[in-house]
Amino acid sequence: MRVGLVIYGSSNATSGGYLYDRMLVDHLRRRGDQVETVSLPRRDYLRSLGDNLSASLGRRLERARWDVLLQDELNHPSLFLMNRRLRKSVAYPVISIVHHLCSCELRPVWQNRLYRRLEKLYLDSVDGFVFNSHTTQGEVEKLVGAGKPHVVAYPGRNHLDSTITREQVTKRAYSPGPLRIIFLGNLIRRKGLHVLLEALRCLPKDQWQLEIVGSTDADRAYTRAIRRQIAGGDFGPQVRLSGLLADSQLADRLAQSQLLAVPSSYEGFGLAYLEAMGFGLPVIASAAGASPEVVSHQQNGFLIDFGDVRGLARTINKLSCDRHLLLSMSLNALERYADFPTWEQTASQIRRFLHTLSHARTIRRGY
Repeated sequence: MRVGLVIYGSSNATSGGYLYDRMLVDHLRRRGDQVETVSLPRRDYLRSLGDNLSASLGRRLERARWDVLLQDELNHPSLFLMNRRLRKSVAYPVISIVHHLCSCELRPVWQNRLYRRLEKLYLDSVDGFVFNSHTTQGEVEKLVGAGKPHVVAYPGRNHLDSTITREQVTKRAYSPGPLRIIFLGNLIRRKGLHVLLEALRCLPKDQWQLEIVGSTDADRAYTRAIRRQIAGGDFGPQVRLSGLLADSQLADRLAQSQLLAVPSSYEGFGLAYLEAMGFGLPVIASAAGASPEVVSHQQNGFLIDFGDVRGLARTINKLSCDRHLLLSMSLNALERYADFPTWEQTASQIRRFLHTLSHARTIRRGY
């Protein structure tokens, strides 16, 4: 099978969505498929709209001899018009990998109205979908309805190598000292690190410590604001900003931590939640988006309203003071982790779906 993939920048970028794309491509190539990546320049939203008028991009996509073209939905501003041109001139189906809709994020109403309109045009222009969660599927179908070929394929659970045992988790839960919290995610406003820091200011300083792991380059203005918030909060050594870590280092940090807290405003899935559960960490997440598909409230973690600083502080305090509850949730997290597929299973599911479409070539086109 010959596959094209359109993304922004490099697939080595640090986010759950890029990891998903990368793991899929690696699997396809191991199975003997040919994958050609079309990398569009990463620019601001308005400038990306100009890609729709690019003659060189149009020629490249029209002349390609693929059996199927995958597009990361993140690229929708560059493709919502381009795809209409393609549908008139190519035989291969165009399939969108949808991690989450841009218009689901928390931002001014007028801005999301614009994004929603353009995303609808884009979603109407493709022939089928790969969804990372049922929540993402539901959001897309609110815009364009059901009926197009699709597959819901959860991200795999085994990107990080976890060999932690129940005995180790038990020992860790009862270890003395402050509650060891880890935040895992790029430093962007959607991930809610500023909310977490506000909540921690409400708690005694000897009750917790926080390590922040994630790219500080994704939104440099936000990172500067976070650094000011840390300095202004007089947190001292309780807060450590570690930046990006290699997988082996991250696995080590997760094994040493006792709780993951990433109170995002929206998650299309929340891969960090699943990866943390592989190390027996309960998760504090916001209830928005697909988080409830991973985190079961009061069983393997807590779901809170985004921006509920006091509620977040109470939850952290509860786990810090009640180590029996911490242990119970930690063991439940390990069990929940095992419910999810491996990356091999996820990618195999997607590959079967793509094969079906590429061989059938009977997708109804038109608007």
